[in-house]
Amino acid sequence: MLDYWNNYPTIQEKLKAVCSLIESQVQVRNLEIQEALMNLTQAGGKMLRPALFLLFSEVGDKTQHNEDQLIKVATSLEILHMATLIHDDVIDDSPLRRGIITVQSEYGKDVAVYTGDLLFTVFFDLLSDAMNGSEFLHTNARSMKRLLLGELDQMHVRFDQNQTLNDYLRSVNGKTAELFWLACIEGAHFGKADADTQQLAGRIGRNIGVAFQVYDDILDYISDTEKLKKPVLEDLAQGVYTLPLLLAKEEHPEVFAPYLDKRESITVEEAHEVSTLVLEYDGVDKAKEFALEFTEKALAEIEQLPDSPGKTMIKQLTSDLLGRDY
Repeated sequence: MLDYWNNYPTIQEKLKAVCSLIESQVQVRNLEIQEALMNLTQAGGKMLRPALFLLFSEVGDKTQHNEDQLIKVATSLEILHMATLIHDDVIDDSPLRRGIITVQSEYGKDVAVYTGDLLFTVFFDLLSDAMNGSEFLHTNARSMKRLLLGELDQMHVRFDQNQTLNDYLRSVNGKTAELFWLACIEGAHFGKADADTQQLAGRIGRNIGVAFQVYDDILDYISDTEKLKKPVLEDLAQGVYTLPLLLAKEEHPEVFAPYLDKRESITVEEAHEVSTLVLEYDGVDKAKEFALEFTEKALAEIEQLPDSPGKTMIKQLTSDLLGRDY
């Protein structure tokens, strides 16, 4: 997992500290659950949210940095992300996450729900320790609310063939882009950047988050389980109609309706037929163009950051992360 950061050695070292803090914070009597949580942390996730937080802290005044505080806040972001992943797997009945068996699949949905809830308490413990008296305690609480509302928005339009692009963006801005926004604006704030730079960091994070989610949705239509490390077309089977499908059926709803009318009864073979149609009707290509717009917005705004090694790394990471080769 940390090999991804070989070209960013200073961030890589700090992410090792984040991993160590996660291990020390997630100590439960049930050793199997503790092992499952450690496996989730170490099974290939890039730790993008704490990494972005740490990178944006580099654009501030390093003479005023509290390194212990920075590591704790970075850790809180990954803990929150882990909690949402565990709950997502319960909702989606997912057997795999990052190539390993999910908590809900191995131990049951009841254990998984409480495990996710436990991580929420760890998240707030870290915040109260690192941010006592800071306005960002409230910012984190509001972000967590928007994140959960994004998930609820997505659930509300499941199997809805009339779902719009605005519905999709509302969900993505909550369930994915919100945490990227939080990581970036928080990094700039605790890195002691000025107020304008903090707001700029937040906008960059949101644009990165939207593009990242769109690219993730594209992978569901062009990848396989081995590469994706989770079942392909899982969203489609769950009635989650992501951008490639929405754009493909925009002008040809009658082509997709016979498949989508089946709702939960759609077969694996039929789901793959839908995937073929999405490619045929340019859904993937249109989604790539959409993601590129947000990528270019992010890169243009990164140019406005104060000159620093942090800015250079943020620009490189964004190009690497969102300039995916399909």
